[in-house]
Amino acid sequence: MRQFSRHRRPAGQSPRGQAIRFWGRHAVLAALANPERTVKRIWGTREALAQLDLPPVVPISYAEVTDLARLVARDAPHQGLVIEVDPLEGIYLGDLLQAEVDADSRRPLVVLDQVTDPHNIGAVLRSAAAFDAAAIITQDRHSPPESGVIARSASGALETVPWIRVVNLARALEEIAEAQYWRIGLMGDTETVLGDTLDGSRVALVLGSEGDGMRHNVMEHCDVLAKLPISPRMESLNISNAAAVALYAVATSGN
Repeated sequence: MRQFSRHRRPAGQSPRGQAIRFWGRHAVLAALANPERTVKRIWGTREALAQLDLPPVVPISYAEVTDLARLVARDAPHQGLVIEVDPLEGIYLGDLLQAEVDADSRRPLVVLDQVTDPHNIGAVLRSAAAFDAAAIITQDRHSPPESGVIARSASGALETVPWIRVVNLARALEEIAEAQYWRIGLMGDTETVLGDTLDGSRVALVLGSEGDGMRHNVMEHCDVLAKLPISPRMESLNISNAAAVALYAVATSGN
């Protein structure tokens, strides 16, 4: 079996031991349930903590709601729970592609070009989990690091959907093509509709930022450019909605 090259999260971007804080029930419970996640400390109200089955090795601090508010971003809906965690270890793109090919999987990939808003990253992760995508892939220097905002927006999906960071997105798309994925770039300025491009092949959906869209070099590494069949009354969808609609289209096409 062919071995794919090993594009990995660049060292130093989210180093182990550089703790980050998550908040909110879904994000906290998902992190606690993830055996790959190192939880270093948890704060919570007595009421919120009483509802959890906590690992005995995690230091626990009881706190008032006002105290928790000082631990998180301003006005963040912490729901009485805050945890401090280490970032997850980076994942090799080649390892994931090899596993998907070996399993004869048809789960889609989501490739994001210059999507920097953490709320959008979190929402795309949530849609990726809902439609069983294999992973999301971003270029490291054009995407945000793990954060409480992403974890909250992802509603637990940050712990279940692999997030692969690569140095060069164009090279990653070449590697994806070698694994026999059909690379579909989503944009509005084309006559081809997404549904007409789905033929049962493995699919990688490529989406650009809301402002600038896909970079030219990334666009050139797509096999086809397609649009979503939205009403002409709506000029475009935001990135997270577009990803959700496209993933639904893939899921219902027989891929």
